[in-house]
Amino acid sequence: MSTVLVVEDSPTQREIIIDLLKANGITVTVANDGIEALQQIQLACPDLIVLDIVMPKMNGYEVCRRLKTDPKTQNLPVVMCSTKSEEFDRYWGMKQGADAYIVKPFQPKELLATVKQLLRG
Repeated sequence: MSTVLVVEDSPTQREIIIDLLKANGITVTVANDGIEALQQIQLACPDLIVLDIVMPKMNGYEVCRRLKTDPKTQNLPVVMCSTKSEEFDRYWGMKQGADAYIVKPFQPKELLATVKQLLRG
């Protein structure tokens, strides 16, 4: 059974993502911001992270950069999921080390297929 950490500060978006993943047999843990996410990952490393970009305290770009430069977490798959839809946003997310970039509002099938593909990795 795979565990996915959902890092999302919007309660509505968080619930949509959690419900989608749980309905497909994936165990979900949650963080409300980047600082909380990094703390949780130190305690129990998930199999994958679904990461928002625009959050209080620490944005998703910074979280991703920290994870990808740490030897303990550099191979942890990160799916950025954000309303930032410009080509530059996608480019910058991938430059920070994201394994995938999905724009909100997303198609549930797209998010699920991306998560499953990276978990098989």
